[in-house]
Amino acid sequence: MSSLVDALTALLGTDVQFDTRQYPHSVISCTVPRDKFGRAAKALKKAYALLAAEWATDETAFGGGLAVFACFRWGSEYLIVRSELPLDDPSFPSLTKKYLPAYRFERQIHSLMGAVPAGHPDLRPWIKFEDWPQNAFPLRKSFDARQSLPRMKGDYQWSKAEGEGVYEIPVGPVHAGIIEPGHFRFQAVGEMVLNLEERLGYVHKGIEKKFETFSFLDGVKLAGRVSGDTTVAHSIAYSIAVESMTGCLVPERAHWLRALFLERERIANHLGDIGAICNDAAFAFMLYQLSRLRELMLRTNYKLFGHRFIMDRVVPGGVTADLSGDGKKDIVEEMDMITREFERLIVIYDQNPSLEDRVRDTGLLSPEKARELCCVGIVARASGMNLDCRLQNPFPPYDRLGVNVPVLISGDVHARVWVRVEEIRESIRLIRAIVQGLPHGPINVDAVLPPSDTAGFAAVEGWRGEIIYWIQAGPGAEINRCMVRDPSSVNWIGLEQAIQGNIVPDFPLCNKSFNQSYSGHDL
Repeated sequence: MSSLVDALTALLGTDVQFDTRQYPHSVISCTVPRDKFGRAAKALKKAYALLAAEWATDETAFGGGLAVFACFRWGSEYLIVRSELPLDDPSFPSLTKKYLPAYRFERQIHSLMGAVPAGHPDLRPWIKFEDWPQNAFPLRKSFDARQSLPRMKGDYQWSKAEGEGVYEIPVGPVHAGIIEPGHFRFQAVGEMVLNLEERLGYVHKGIEKKFETFSFLDGVKLAGRVSGDTTVAHSIAYSIAVESMTGCLVPERAHWLRALFLERERIANHLGDIGAICNDAAFAFMLYQLSRLRELMLRTNYKLFGHRFIMDRVVPGGVTADLSGDGKKDIVEEMDMITREFERLIVIYDQNPSLEDRVRDTGLLSPEKARELCCVGIVARASGMNLDCRLQNPFPPYDRLGVNVPVLISGDVHARVWVRVEEIRESIRLIRAIVQGLPHGPINVDAVLPPSDTAGFAAVEGWRGEIIYWIQAGPGAEINRCMVRDPSSVNWIGLEQAIQGNIVPDFPLCNKSFNQSYSGHDL
């Protein structure tokens, strides 16, 4: 029996109704009365569970109202708690005082679905901007996404720090570099940052709403474009969620190729990040050298798989690109070259005193804070949390090859760089093992449509961290809801905490060491 289920049933007893329509069955789903929704979270917090995601659905197509969901994680266990909300009173107990990530999850639920988290301390709009009509809830079925919204007069109230010598620094949403838009509002005294508040949503594209217009098989194309630098991981997560609903048995070779694609995506992004972090410390040499290695990998991707970022090569049922014998040889030679040059560059990084002065003890996120914020991925592992879906929830071949997960406890910029360094080394090892052990056989099977009124779940370790997809089939076996939780949805809050007490010029270093996705967040 699941330890999370034990904790929940010990408190709520027969108020917990388990759902057999959730797949895979290893992910347990249950419904509790909405007045017990907060108590359920309290029980799971005592059981040391993390809040992985919180979302709402419109279930009017099933003859109901709205429903609110919270997904909790402890080790390899995932538990989804659901409560039904009537349309005439779509309120539910806020989880924010128990779980800090709920602070923004629930603001987004309120903005896009119109469900009200009772007791939430701050219901300013999130993702939805203040100049949208207040009664426009895009994720409801009654909302017509084809109609333009009238513009209303609105004013966003930023948090303020007051006192002698305190001043504000607004940064963005348009930045000097060619990056996505996000607004950062600093309160500072001299060069010291007292507080940072982020404002995101500038690249909100209606992704979750758009999923409802796609078939289950075509939806993977949209998933691959949620965050362009993580196209492989998002496509795998979407595909596994759909496959879990249908009992689709993906060929063994396809699993291994998915892992190959995923590790190549991880290396390429980590190379780019380490170089960019060094560049923000005025050490441009590392940016140039690591960017060159990254570019060589992307060219190999194009040569072998037809796309620099391996986009649209993962689909429900398997993959659409194979690896030839010559391709195996190319990858082995490339890994030899990257290992040789990368290790020389890391010695230079590690022995540069001016760079060390900038990255050590900068942007500290303590293990205690990281856990309270339920951080994931690079950010979590640099702050003492041993979390990696490849280890706790592996798909083949990770369950056979194993994964050595680097975990540091200093929680500073250097730790987030060094986690990337060790992950590149581990990904190179994994790629060598995958190429050597790649089984023979087909690379895909025909995927069938999921049955109506079922739900699929998947958690995949992208290069930033854990990506979660939850997909609900409607009464006509269409996509009724597709919830996407990119790592950025929880890690952006960590950046706000890590910057406090640092000097303003160190913000670019802190920001790049987190390197969260605007697009993956602004769904």
